[in-house]
Amino acid sequence: MTTQAYDPYRWQPRSPRKRVVKAAATALCVACLALAALMLLPGLFGYERYVITSGSMTGAYDRGSIVFDEVVPVSELRVGDVITYTPPPGSGPSGMITHRIDSIGSDQFGRPLFRTKGDANETADPWTFTLDEPTQARVAFHIPYVGYLFAALTVRPVRLLVIGLPALLLALGVLAGLRREAHRAAAAEAPEVRS
Repeated sequence: MTTQAYDPYRWQPRSPRKRVVKAAATALCVACLALAALMLLPGLFGYERYVITSGSMTGAYDRGSIVFDEVVPVSELRVGDVITYTPPPGSGPSGMITHRIDSIGSDQFGRPLFRTKGDANETADPWTFTLDEPTQARVAFHIPYVGYLFAALTVRPVRLLVIGLPALLLALGVLAGLRREAHRAAAAEAPEVRS
């Protein structure tokens, strides 16, 4: 009778705990890849992304949503379009805002003069403005609440966890695979035992 040496790394059914751990690791890696794709792919197609941080557009774009803007010629803007822009200096808000165009007039030089309004605000913004560039970012589509993930990534420990944990899991998986292969190779070279 011929027998081979016992190979502890030969395929064996996985325990339920190992299956759960593997499924969780796979889900985490898929989630991280999806987030990375959400960060990188829109830029390849010409979209700019912005996180909605206030409640002024609640109903259309709730706080924590991420909006993707396409850059269009200013001449294509119409009342009702939602744009992301920097309000004029001294108007109050700092940074960029995303509001709906409420009216379009003309300044003394014949340039378009815009007034915007947040959908959740009772009145239009108290300022008017012109756009100095020939193009402007206009909202094309949005994804609700994903902006919270982007905001969380501005916190260094969270960013390290989101980047470091999948990298660590990947490295551990590669090392475990190399270890299994080394043991299989050693078992294949082991002499057969005859009885």
